[in-house]
Amino acid sequence: VCGLGPAMKQREKVVPHAFGHVLEIGAGSGLNFSYYDADKVDHLFALDPSSDMLSIAERQLNDLHLRVELIQAVAEEIPLETNSIDSIVITYTLCSIPDVDLVFPEFKRVLKPTGKLIFCEHGRAPDHTVRKWQNLLNPVWKHVGGGCNLNRDIPQMIKDGDFAIQQLNTMYIPGFKPACYNFWGTAHLP
Repeated sequence: VCGLGPAMKQREKVVPHAFGHVLEIGAGSGLNFSYYDADKVDHLFALDPSSDMLSIAERQLNDLHLRVELIQAVAEEIPLETNSIDSIVITYTLCSIPDVDLVFPEFKRVLKPTGKLIFCEHGRAPDHTVRKWQNLLNPVWKHVGGGCNLNRDIPQMIKDGDFAIQQLNTMYIPGFKPACYNFWGTAHLP
């Protein structure tokens, strides 16, 4: 779902807002790479826990006009210096991080005080019936979907992580409704 047309259009909306030294969380196979604005990005650190996914991402690097460094690591332990990042980009990843309470302190640590968290995620729908289906399907979906949770309250997670949401947009994108309620926008440190 997160690599199909409607989700790719969502990525295209948010990724170009990244600037400076950028950390992409859950870079995977590099689906976002072509959306970065090379005139605004000085360096992209593409972090993912999977060496297999990063191997796929590496194949795209020659076609990019960006300085990209692939980093195999988890978001709970980011191997970058404190206050070294201008933008953190996270797309369709918060749904599958096992312990999100551990990632936000790391985001706060590496992000410069003037930095931005740029996000595009799917999660908890506002409609009772859809939420009911999300909750019912989540145990199976999580098992077959690589740890993806359908029912996470993304805005609340960001706020609980001590970030202030600056801009928030929401909508259902085309597709399987329980997996297609999207949140995208920006947040910053208070």
